[in-house]
Amino acid sequence: MSGHLVDDPGLRTAHHPTVPLGGSLGVLDREAREAGEEWLLAPGATRSVGAGSRAVEEVADPWRTCFERDRDRILHSTAFRRLAGKTQVFIFPADHQRTRLTHALEVVQVANAISSACRLNLALTEAIALGHDCGHGPGGHASEEALSPFLAEGFDHAVWGADVTAAPLNLCAETLDGIRNHSWSRPTPATPEGEVVALADRIAYCAHDLEDAVHAQIVTSDELPPLVAKHCGTSRGSQLDAFVTDAVTTTLSSGMVAISETMGEALEALRRFNYERIYLRQASVDQSSAVVDLLRGLVDHYVDHPMALPIGAELVPDDPDTVRAAVGYVSGMTDRFACSRAVELFGDRAAALVNAMRPL
Repeated sequence: MSGHLVDDPGLRTAHHPTVPLGGSLGVLDREAREAGEEWLLAPGATRSVGAGSRAVEEVADPWRTCFERDRDRILHSTAFRRLAGKTQVFIFPADHQRTRLTHALEVVQVANAISSACRLNLALTEAIALGHDCGHGPGGHASEEALSPFLAEGFDHAVWGADVTAAPLNLCAETLDGIRNHSWSRPTPATPEGEVVALADRIAYCAHDLEDAVHAQIVTSDELPPLVAKHCGTSRGSQLDAFVTDAVTTTLSSGMVAISETMGEALEALRRFNYERIYLRQASVDQSSAVVDLLRGLVDHYVDHPMALPIGAELVPDDPDTVRAAVGYVSGMTDRFACSRAVELFGDRAAALVNAMRPL
């Protein structure tokens, strides 16, 4: 179908008849959006006007605020698409199990629910949430253990995601800060939107990792700590509802992004349960060990053979720049690409590691 020509000359529509707009209130361009923030956003929310400092200065977009522009760049980036092939909890996930991509989308939903109710900047919230895990390597958090020895500063997915993975996108300082500091072990984010994403990340993964483990018959919801069942329920839906509701009411009443002490204890109990029964179960530990061996083998190979890297012509073996480039290349791989590349390079030894990574 090529669409429909309508009575007005030079117009083509996807459907006929079309749904009338019923008049117009005028164009909602960037300047109108920025002006609207003054009456829409809370006093402490991040404004687009006066923000948006980038490493390389750019002319403002006529339609989008600086943070809307960041959100769109992340959404269309290769690094974001690759999250579909990266482990959340389960390596080689079944169709219904989360990947890093679906996790990021669920963090966006939780963070937006909190931010919108608290009148924070939704575009900045979305940008940080979409980009927060783009620095993850293949194989889940085991990639941090695998890649850290190659870098003097270690490999932290949050820092790497902001300072390396996102560098080509030329994002705003506020967006990069939220990505860099979304982990609770990192310094406090510079914006309340960054703090919301940090909270939403933990809420989301605690609830959905449990749901995946229940579906995989690793645990049952009846085994949850009584504190969690009492205050949050036993399903993902009830848990997200309880945590989001508490985060909104607590944030609005306290004037800072927070959850109540009771719900904080429940969230920690849920997280501890997940660690003990899911992340640190023997099968997961064995899979993580295989991931570490496989990824370190790949980095070692590319350090010794830099010509095999996309920018290899500029590098020499064993040079610090080569090591960093090798880490960057391997960290950007999806799980399946890393496994297939290792099998191609190392044969039966890598195949044994890949088999050790498969679901048990």
